[in-house]
Amino acid sequence: MTHSPTPIARLHGRVAVITGGASGIGLASATRLASEGAQVVIADIDPLAGTRAATALNGLFVPTDVSREDDMAHLYRVAADTYGGVDIAFHNAGISPASDGLIEETTLEAWIRVQTINLTSVFLGCKHALPYLRERGGGSIINTASFVAVLGAATSQISYTASKGGVLALSRELGVQYAREGIRVNALCPGPVNTPLLQSLFAENPAEAARRLIHVPTGRFAEPEEIAAAVAFLASDDSRFITASTFLVDGGISAAYVTPE
Repeated sequence: MTHSPTPIARLHGRVAVITGGASGIGLASATRLASEGAQVVIADIDPLAGTRAATALNGLFVPTDVSREDDMAHLYRVAADTYGGVDIAFHNAGISPASDGLIEETTLEAWIRVQTINLTSVFLGCKHALPYLRERGGGSIINTASFVAVLGAATSQISYTASKGGVLALSRELGVQYAREGIRVNALCPGPVNTPLLQSLFAENPAEAARRLIHVPTGRFAEPEEIAAAVAFLASDDSRFITASTFLVDGGISAAYVTPE
C-alpha cells in the first residue's frame, strides 16, 4: 500500500528535466518533483501524452527522440532558455521490447535498438546536461539503471540487462569525475515496477510474472510513486553527500538468497 507524499518545498526554484516523462516512473517522478516546487520539463516521444503531462504540471513539454543527439541538445537548450537554467536531469527513458530475449534469439538489430534507447540516450543526456549544471554551480543527474545491473537473471533480456549495466558504470564514473564541481551523478536501480511497460511485458506471459514476483522479499512489485520518492531524494539537497552510487530501490530483491514464506 502506498501513501501520497506530503508536499514539501525541497526543490523550490529548481528546474528539472525528465526524459520519458509522459508515463510510468517518469510521469510519477515529474509529478513528485513538481509537488516539491520544481519547474518540470517533460521530454518524451509521445506528443499527446507529453503535452498532457506538462499541462497538468504547469510545465513544459519538449518532443524528444532520446536517441538523437540534436534532440537532446535541443531539449536542454530549450529548458535553460525557458527557465533560466537546469538543476536536475533525470534520464529515465527506456524500452524493453519482446524482441530482446535470450542471446541466441536476439538479433543484432534488436540489440542495437535497446542499447541506443537505454544507454546511448543517457550518454547524450549527461553530455548535454553537464554544461548547464556547471553554470548553476552544481546539480543532480539521476540515471535510471535497474536491479538487473547488479544481478544475473535466468529470464533473460540480454540487451536490456547489458544496457543497464552500462548506465550503472557510466553514472559511477561521471559521479567521481564531477564531484568537486558540485555535480552529483547517481544510478537509480529500481526493482520490478508496476508500470505499463511491465504490465504489457507480463500480460503475454503471467507465468513469467509469477516467477519473477516470487523472488521479491516484499511480495509485490513497486509502485511508480515509490520510485519517484527516491528520485526526489536524489534530486534534493538531502542527498548532497551521495554521488556515484548504485541506489537500489528494489524491495530487497538484490539481497535475497531465499524469500520469506
